[in-house]
Amino acid sequence: MAEKFRAQVVRGTEQKLELETLLYEKLPPGEVTIRVRYSGLNYKDALASRGHPGVVKTFPHVPGIDAAGEILESNDPKFTAGQQVIVTGFGLAATQWGAYAEIIRVPAVWVIALPTGLTLRQAMLIGTAGMTAAQSIAALQHAGITPDRGEIVVTGANGGVGSFAVAVLAKLGYAVVAVTGKNPETALKRGAKRTMSRAEIIDKSPAPLGKSLWAGAVESVGGETLVSILRTTQQYGCVTACGLVGGVELPLSVYPFILRGVSLVGIDSVHVPIEERQRLWTLLAGAWSPPDFDSFVDCEVELADVEPQVERIFRGETMGRVVVRVD
Repeated sequence: MAEKFRAQVVRGTEQKLELETLLYEKLPPGEVTIRVRYSGLNYKDALASRGHPGVVKTFPHVPGIDAAGEILESNDPKFTAGQQVIVTGFGLAATQWGAYAEIIRVPAVWVIALPTGLTLRQAMLIGTAGMTAAQSIAALQHAGITPDRGEIVVTGANGGVGSFAVAVLAKLGYAVVAVTGKNPETALKRGAKRTMSRAEIIDKSPAPLGKSLWAGAVESVGGETLVSILRTTQQYGCVTACGLVGGVELPLSVYPFILRGVSLVGIDSVHVPIEERQRLWTLLAGAWSPPDFDSFVDCEVELADVEPQVERIFRGETMGRVVVRVD
């Protein structure tokens, strides 16, 4: 096995990524060593790439919360050398170095065998964003939100989570209303019934409850957007929340919950139990598989070219997924 490998490293708060050569002996402990083939770029990765203290605890740090590749070595009998696998969530790029490295080492309990029907590249087009969308859809189903209940509103509909949510919900027969500030025709091509602008979704009424509109929501923005959707969700509707770019405050009365029985479900993609994670990956490889994976690609870059894409993330210029070819 190679004694050295390349990785994108950030060495301090507000510093930028630098492509470095690291020693194999510096890899963290774990039962499974993986040669990474593909990763992706999420907003959390962008924050980590600047050493954001809410994401990065120690330096030097290697970002990359999603990894797909082949096993080089395994001390766990469930996995064998050469096997294609996925790692998303858990402590990848948090408690341990992440996937912007040609080689990673992780605990075996973080690893999932690549589901039949997916390539490594497709798995990273899904990544944490697609997993978050799948969790949100599963939560809507668990709350009894069936297609006949009415429209499902999806915010950030051209982002990583939103684009997958629109496509999968449409495939499952739901009437999707896509909220986006970018290229609404893209959301329509993915199956949305109609689109709305970011301004249109905001309910400015001073009343504690707004007009009853939505059977459910996949909400990835937060702040005023989340508040407006909760105030306008139907009786016994369900709203899933997974984002905060619109703010972390929730200035809201209890009326949506005690007068309409609305459910607010938080989505955490990091600590999903491995059994549920495997179930959702199987669905994403089969019944929930998007019809056209390449339609989710914003761009595809080499490991050495991640840094400019971090700047694009912060400027809000990306639509869909940034794929990183690691090796």
